[in-house]
Amino acid sequence: MAFIIKPLVTEKMTKLTEKRPNCFGFIVRPEANKLQIKEEVEKLYNVTVESVNTMNYAGKRVSRYTRSGIVRGQKNAFKKAIVLLKEGETIDFYSNI
Repeated sequence: MAFIIKPLVTEKMTKLTEKRPNCFGFIVRPEANKLQIKEEVEKLYNVTVESVNTMNYAGKRVSRYTRSGIVRGQKNAFKKAIVLLKEGETIDFYSNI
């Protein structure tokens, strides 16, 4: 079962990766645990994972004003994983582009 949804490539994660070159972020399924995330990252990218930190984010309510009135909705809840690799190893997300 695929637990990793997509790699997290944002300004905040890029700053973190510049400070710590062996630290990467992923959006994962909410039911995934740290061991499952570790195994999948090692299998997909052929690296050694030292630690995994996870964070759950709740969905936020949003509204916007349009011509036809207020449109209300909700953003999705998601889980984020920060993966710390063994010293000297790295992942290149842009190699397939």
